[in-house]
Amino acid sequence: MADKVRARMVERLWYVGSNEINAPQIEQGFAEMLDLLERHLSVRPYLFGHRPAYGDFGLWGQLYELWTDPTAGALIEGRAPHVLAWIHRMLWPRAEGEFELWPELSLTLMPILTRQVGALFMPWTLANEQALAGQRDVFSVQLGDFTWTQKPQKYHARSLAMLRGKYAFLHDRSRLDVVLEEIGCLAGLQPRPT
Repeated sequence: MADKVRARMVERLWYVGSNEINAPQIEQGFAEMLDLLERHLSVRPYLFGHRPAYGDFGLWGQLYELWTDPTAGALIEGRAPHVLAWIHRMLWPRAEGEFELWPELSLTLMPILTRQVGALFMPWTLANEQALAGQRDVFSVQLGDFTWTQKPQKYHARSLAMLRGKYAFLHDRSRLDVVLEEIGCLAGLQPRPT
Protein backbone atom coordinates (compact mmCIF):
# COMPACT_ATOMS: atom_id res chain seq x y z
CA MET A 1 0.00 0.00 0.00
CA ALA A 2 2.84 2.38 0.85
CA ASP A 3 4.38 1.81 -2.58
CA LYS A 4 1.07 2.66 -4.27
CA VAL A 5 0.64 5.87 -2.28
CA ARG A 6 4.27 6.87 -2.87
CA ALA A 7 3.99 6.22 -6.62
CA ARG A 8 0.78 8.25 -6.86
CA MET A 9 2.19 11.20 -4.94
CA VAL A 10 5.54 11.26 -6.75
CA GLU A 11 3.70 11.38 -10.08
CA ARG A 12 1.69 14.36 -8.81
CA LEU A 13 4.77 16.45 -8.02
CA TRP A 14 5.08 17.72 -11.60
CA TYR A 15 1.32 18.27 -11.73
CA VAL A 16 1.37 20.62 -8.72
CA GLY A 17 4.47 22.46 -9.91
CA SER A 18 7.10 20.74 -7.80
CA ASN A 19 9.93 20.01 -10.22
CA GLU A 20 13.59 20.81 -10.74
CA ILE A 21 12.76 23.95 -12.72
CA ASN A 22 10.57 25.39 -9.97
CA ALA A 23 12.52 24.16 -6.91
CA PRO A 24 14.51 27.40 -6.38
CA GLN A 25 11.30 29.46 -6.62
CA ILE A 26 9.49 27.23 -4.15
CA GLU A 27 12.32 27.48 -1.63
CA GLN A 28 12.78 31.23 -2.07
CA GLY A 29 9.02 31.90 -1.90
CA PHE A 30 8.64 29.82 1.25
CA ALA A 31 11.52 31.59 3.00
CA GLU A 32 10.20 35.01 1.97
CA MET A 33 6.68 34.17 3.13
CA LEU A 34 8.02 32.98 6.47
CA ASP A 35 9.91 36.25 6.94
CA LEU A 36 6.92 38.38 5.99
CA LEU A 37 4.53 36.37 8.13
CA GLU A 38 6.94 36.38 11.06
CA ARG A 39 7.02 40.17 11.01
CA HIS A 40 3.22 40.36 10.74
CA LEU A 41 2.54 37.88 13.54
CA SER A 42 5.14 39.37 15.86
CA VAL A 43 2.62 42.00 16.99
CA ARG A 44 -0.71 40.10 16.85
CA PRO A 45 -1.90 36.56 17.58
CA TYR A 46 -3.86 36.10 14.32
CA LEU A 47 -3.70 37.44 10.78
CA PHE A 48 -6.30 40.16 11.29
CA GLY A 49 -5.84 40.94 14.94
CA HIS A 50 -6.92 39.22 18.12
CA ARG A 51 -9.31 36.63 16.77
CA PRO A 52 -9.04 34.01 14.05
CA ALA A 53 -10.58 34.65 10.63
CA TYR A 54 -11.11 32.55 7.50
CA GLY A 55 -7.65 33.60 6.32
CA ASP A 56 -6.05 32.05 9.40
CA PHE A 57 -7.75 28.73 8.80
CA GLY A 58 -6.88 28.68 5.11
CA LEU A 59 -3.21 29.53 5.57
CA TRP A 60 -2.77 27.50 8.75
CA GLY A 61 -3.56 24.17 7.09
CA GLN A 62 -0.71 24.64 4.63
CA LEU A 63 1.80 25.86 7.20
CA TYR A 64 0.84 23.16 9.70
CA GLU A 65 1.59 20.50 7.08
CA LEU A 66 4.88 22.20 6.25
CA TRP A 67 5.77 22.28 9.94
CA THR A 68 5.27 18.50 10.19
CA ASP A 69 7.83 17.99 7.40
CA PRO A 70 11.36 17.67 8.85
CA THR A 71 13.02 20.05 6.38
CA ALA A 72 10.35 22.77 6.24
CA GLY A 73 9.59 22.30 9.95
CA ALA A 74 13.21 22.97 10.89
CA LEU A 75 13.11 26.14 8.80
CA ILE A 76 9.94 27.32 10.55
CA GLU A 77 11.29 26.49 14.00
CA GLY A 78 14.68 28.11 13.36
CA ARG A 79 13.53 31.15 11.43
CA ALA A 80 10.01 32.10 12.51
CA PRO A 81 9.16 31.70 16.23
CA HIS A 82 6.00 33.83 15.95
CA VAL A 83 4.77 31.78 12.99
CA LEU A 84 5.44 28.63 15.02
CA ALA A 85 3.48 30.06 17.98
CA TRP A 86 0.61 30.88 15.59
CA ILE A 87 0.66 27.34 14.18
CA HIS A 88 0.34 26.01 17.72
CA ARG A 89 -2.30 28.61 18.66
CA MET A 90 -4.40 27.61 15.67
CA LEU A 91 -4.69 24.07 17.01
CA TRP A 92 -7.16 25.54 19.53
CA PRO A 93 -8.06 28.98 18.14
CA ARG A 94 -10.10 31.36 20.24
CA ALA A 95 -11.13 34.98 20.21
CA GLU A 96 -8.69 37.01 22.30
CA GLY A 97 -10.07 40.41 21.35
CA GLU A 98 -11.18 42.32 18.28
CA PHE A 99 -10.08 42.50 14.68
CA GLU A 100 -7.66 45.33 13.93
CA LEU A 101 -8.45 48.22 11.62
CA TRP A 102 -6.87 48.35 8.18
CA PRO A 103 -4.43 51.23 8.84
CA GLU A 104 -2.72 49.18 11.54
CA LEU A 105 -2.93 45.83 9.73
CA SER A 106 -1.72 47.20 6.42
CA LEU A 107 1.76 48.03 7.71
CA THR A 108 2.78 44.37 7.76
CA LEU A 109 -0.02 42.74 5.74
CA MET A 110 0.49 44.76 2.54
CA PRO A 111 3.98 43.33 1.91
CA ILE A 112 2.50 39.81 2.12
CA LEU A 113 -0.36 40.70 -0.20
CA THR A 114 1.85 42.57 -2.67
CA ARG A 115 4.77 40.16 -2.88
CA GLN A 116 3.07 36.80 -2.39
CA VAL A 117 -0.46 37.30 -3.71
CA GLY A 118 -0.19 40.08 -6.27
CA ALA A 119 3.26 39.34 -7.68
CA LEU A 120 3.18 35.53 -7.54
CA PHE A 121 -0.24 33.99 -7.03
CA MET A 122 -2.36 36.20 -9.28
CA PRO A 123 -0.12 35.97 -12.39
CA TRP A 124 0.18 32.21 -11.82
CA THR A 125 -3.56 31.61 -11.45
CA LEU A 126 -4.35 33.73 -14.53
CA ALA A 127 -1.77 31.80 -16.58
CA ASN A 128 -3.24 28.54 -15.27
CA GLU A 129 -6.70 29.69 -16.35
CA GLN A 130 -5.44 30.63 -19.84
CA ALA A 131 -3.68 27.27 -20.21
CA LEU A 132 -6.88 25.41 -19.41
CA ALA A 133 -8.89 27.58 -21.79
CA GLY A 134 -6.31 26.87 -24.49
CA GLN A 135 -6.28 23.16 -23.63
CA ARG A 136 -2.52 23.19 -23.12
CA ASP A 137 -0.79 20.35 -21.29
CA VAL A 138 1.85 22.61 -19.72
CA PHE A 139 2.15 26.34 -19.14
CA SER A 140 4.90 28.74 -18.14
CA VAL A 141 4.61 32.14 -16.53
CA GLN A 142 7.20 34.74 -15.54
CA LEU A 143 7.12 35.27 -11.76
CA GLY A 144 9.66 37.88 -10.79
CA ASP A 145 13.09 36.72 -11.95
CA PHE A 146 11.97 33.14 -12.61
CA THR A 147 9.91 31.28 -15.16
CA TRP A 148 7.45 28.89 -13.48
CA THR A 149 6.43 25.80 -15.48
CA GLN A 150 3.81 23.17 -14.66
CA LYS A 151 0.67 21.36 -15.79
CA PRO A 152 -2.56 23.36 -15.45
CA GLN A 153 -4.91 22.65 -12.54
CA LYS A 154 -8.69 22.69 -12.93
CA TYR A 155 -9.18 23.19 -9.19
CA HIS A 156 -7.42 26.54 -9.25
CA ALA A 157 -9.44 27.73 -12.22
CA ARG A 158 -12.61 26.93 -10.26
CA SER A 159 -11.18 28.72 -7.22
CA LEU A 160 -10.46 31.80 -9.32
CA ALA A 161 -14.02 31.73 -10.65
CA MET A 162 -15.32 31.55 -7.08
CA LEU A 163 -13.14 34.51 -6.06
CA ARG A 164 -14.52 36.51 -8.97
CA GLY A 165 -18.05 35.57 -7.94
CA LYS A 166 -17.48 36.68 -4.35
CA TYR A 167 -15.92 39.92 -5.57
CA ALA A 168 -18.83 40.59 -7.95
CA PHE A 169 -21.32 39.97 -5.12
CA LEU A 170 -19.95 42.89 -3.06
CA HIS A 171 -22.13 46.00 -3.20
CA ASP A 172 -19.54 48.61 -2.29
CA ARG A 173 -16.06 47.67 -3.48
CA SER A 174 -14.59 51.16 -3.47
CA ARG A 175 -12.23 50.73 -0.49
CA LEU A 176 -11.38 47.15 -1.41
CA ASP A 177 -10.59 48.14 -5.00
CA VAL A 178 -7.93 50.57 -3.78
CA VAL A 179 -6.13 47.73 -1.98
CA LEU A 180 -6.65 45.22 -4.81
CA GLU A 181 -5.26 47.71 -7.32
CA GLU A 182 -2.23 48.41 -5.14
CA ILE A 183 -1.37 44.72 -4.70
CA GLY A 184 -1.94 43.91 -8.38
CA CYS A 185 -5.09 41.79 -8.15
CA LEU A 186 -7.93 44.06 -9.30
CA ALA A 187 -7.68 43.31 -13.02
CA GLY A 188 -7.59 39.56 -12.39
CA LEU A 189 -10.86 39.65 -10.46
CA GLN A 190 -12.81 41.32 -13.25
CA PRO A 191 -15.35 39.11 -15.07
CA ARG A 192 -13.96 37.27 -18.07
CA PRO A 193 -15.77 37.23 -21.41
CA THR A 194 -17.42 33.88 -22.08
